[in-house]
Amino acid sequence: MKILVLSDSHGNVDNMAQAVSRTAPDQIIHLGDVMRDGEKLHAMFPEIPFAQVPGNCDFGSFDQPEQVLCLEDKRILICHGHTRHVKESLLGIMYAAEEQKADIVLFGHTHRIFSETRNGIAMLNPGSIGDPRYPTYGIVEIVQGEILLSTVPLNGYPHK
Repeated sequence: MKILVLSDSHGNVDNMAQAVSRTAPDQIIHLGDVMRDGEKLHAMFPEIPFAQVPGNCDFGSFDQPEQVLCLEDKRILICHGHTRHVKESLLGIMYAAEEQKADIVLFGHTHRIFSETRNGIAMLNPGSIGDPRYPTYGIVEIVQGEILLSTVPLNGYPHK
């Protein structure tokens, strides 16, 4: 299974659509900032399963700033990251992942790519697909139970 992970689109739906076309994912996850962008993207590719959570720029009342998805027998915690203060430390997001018994945690907010496995939990921040200078996205592949993470510049090659 190939999961396309997008965050911090900030109005740039075209970049997200390019990432979908390049990766042909089985699932799309949008980690907020801006949820309206995610809705537009889902309307463009309605056949691809889609999930999203709100970010700090998504104003209004939202029931679920975090969700746990179960895909390919893996528990995936998704959040924007602002409620777990990921700009200061990754401790909050790690505790949340451990509490949820997550195999994978996906977060954004910092606009910086990050990909690492800590204490058996695969962590990925895809950076910002809406960045005007260096748009990036993430890919999570689950192959025969193994979790593979990569971050990809929209105009370049993946970092594994």
